[in-house]
Amino acid sequence: MKGKHTITVKAWDTFNNSGEGNTEFIVSLSAVSALEQVLNYPNPFTTKTGFQFKHKYPGQLLDIQIQIFSVSGSLVKTIITQQSSDGNIVKGIEWDGKDDYGDQLARGVYIYKVAIKPSGNANSNFSDSDYEKLVILR
Repeated sequence: MKGKHTITVKAWDTFNNSGEGNTEFIVSLSAVSALEQVLNYPNPFTTKTGFQFKHKYPGQLLDIQIQIFSVSGSLVKTIITQQSSDGNIVKGIEWDGKDDYGDQLARGVYIYKVAIKPSGNANSNFSDSDYEKLVILR
């Protein structure tokens, strides 16, 4: 069914101790993706790269979150920004290859997630997202 849902999982260990966890998710019947052509350029890069993507919210101010992960899944950098575009393309979000502590990341392959939502909607989560990979050369 279309809409916001919650799933609850309850599990027990061998000593009959239980734990419970919840997560919320949104089901959309729309086949149209909110994000397309997600990329960073240059890729591979040595000193900096820029992110760009097409979206389905032309003319709106967007909350944008870009998370960069190591191949082992560790979150190494989060970029949070707001940007609007005249059309449906966002460009110019640059990253210098440093982690959240300001340290230069090692060369290698990283995975990044771009997530967007219309700005000003405090009740909305970043439900529109896409993953891609990037390569750092030194």
